[in-house]
Amino acid sequence: MLVRDIMTHDVITITEDTYVLDAEKIMDSHKIGRLPIVDNGRLVGIVTKDDVLKASPSSATSYNQRQLFYLMSKLTVKEIMKKKVITVTPDTTIEKAVNIAQKHRIGSLPVVEDDRVVGILTTNDVFYKILNPLLGIGETGKRILISGAGTCEGFHKVIDLVMKAGLKVKTFWIPKEPNKKDLILHLDTEDTSSIMADIEKAGFKVDLRDSSI
Repeated sequence: MLVRDIMTHDVITITEDTYVLDAEKIMDSHKIGRLPIVDNGRLVGIVTKDDVLKASPSSATSYNQRQLFYLMSKLTVKEIMKKKVITVTPDTTIEKAVNIAQKHRIGSLPVVEDDRVVGILTTNDVFYKILNPLLGIGETGKRILISGAGTCEGFHKVIDLVMKAGLKVKTFWIPKEPNKKDLILHLDTEDTSSIMADIEKAGFKVDLRDSSI
């Protein structure tokens, strides 16, 4: 999967001469935490909500309220923006993009093509468009944990039983835990008592997972 497949295409951008107070209002109204800064469509920087908060004078300063308001009203994003922006292209793989974001500890990556901002990839994009469908978050059904079935042989045994029972597997995954080989199945049914009994007869320990997600 590529960045272009899940990125947000309609990117809200601002220019360098945007006042910081206006940038803050834009972020608040659109419920976003960062704004790419462009000059004739070319990315020149980025400003985040945290940058805005850090730029606000502390209440411990010697300025009075009127002076503080005046200073903030004249401050532009050019003076506080980050000029070194980590970016990706639309054809960057999701795996690489997530690795880049984790390595630099950032929650968003502007997507640039031919020096133009064409999108933005955020942690929300990854969660809602990849992780949620992968884990079946928000889906109906029940999840069961089968201890010791996280092997090739165990997986096939359990799936054969599920198929014979006429049930549908919505999602499955094997948690990466040391010295454990468990299998978690998300089944398209609200009544798992029968299939759990069948799996236990096959020699596995089965527990019902909390599926209220």
